[in-house]
Amino acid sequence: MVDLSTRIGSLTLANPVMPASGTFGPELAKVFDLDALGALVTKSVTPEFRAGNPLPRLCETEAGVLNSIGIPGKGLDHFIEHAMPEWRRFRAPLVVSYSAPTVASFAEGAARLAATPGVAAIEANISCPNLEEDGRAFAMHPEPAAAATAAMRRVVGRAPLWVKLSPNTGDIAAVARAVEDAGADALVVANTILGLAIDIETARPKLGSGMGGFSGPAFKPIALRLVWQVAQAVRIPVIGVGGIATAEDAVEFLMAGATAVQVGTATFVSPTAMLGVVDGLRGFCARKGLARVADLTGAALPTGLPRAAE
Repeated sequence: MVDLSTRIGSLTLANPVMPASGTFGPELAKVFDLDALGALVTKSVTPEFRAGNPLPRLCETEAGVLNSIGIPGKGLDHFIEHAMPEWRRFRAPLVVSYSAPTVASFAEGAARLAATPGVAAIEANISCPNLEEDGRAFAMHPEPAAAATAAMRRVVGRAPLWVKLSPNTGDIAAVARAVEDAGADALVVANTILGLAIDIETARPKLGSGMGGFSGPAFKPIALRLVWQVAQAVRIPVIGVGGIATAEDAVEFLMAGATAVQVGTATFVSPTAMLGVVDGLRGFCARKGLARVADLTGAALPTGLPRAAE
């Protein structure tokens, strides 16, 4: 028997596999038992209604997907009143992704979510534009990332606070340390990386907003490198995400220092991809004679350097 249970701060998951925000919804319960996952992660919720970015919002490339969805949604009030009752049907812990344009609105929304029954953790998506910093994303620099994190930490009490970092910063380790010092319980590494595709017949970008976030297989080596760097920079758990489609992919992220993983683009290809990752992790550990999947975390990190799981 292999123990797949995973601890992220005060939260214990049945296994280390969960969806990436924006790639998953409760409608997948028609396809498989969502309680087979370690946790459920919502698409990002915003304070107010958002129409989203202009069409087209998605395009395929040779080795991944570009998206510029723009976080469309009906706002936090609607989410709490109408979406939460549906999410409460499931036993797996619910992680609510939250995005906001100012430090104050991050704090206000996080406080409301922390007080909402059924919310097991908040995943702060700080890759959004910071209106107080000329539209530059919070996650680009340590100071605004820490400011948003600290504001949320002050109001959420003991509620688990995860912060999702961006690969588009020049020094993700510095941002990670700042966010850890500001009170984050875990780090999600990382969001999509900026990319561009052009339609050569029309001489226009293939996405309505121009650039978009790139995800999928080609992003995996980059995301793995980011997890490797962050895991050696902080002491809190790291949740790896980016190009994970198989158990072997997940094992790499765990060995690079991740405590858990999120699966995104692969779910578009195969809605049951996450179940394959769970089963494959169990099989890999059994083949290697490991009693716990947690023993994989940080296995590939250089000797003597800190591991996020310790």
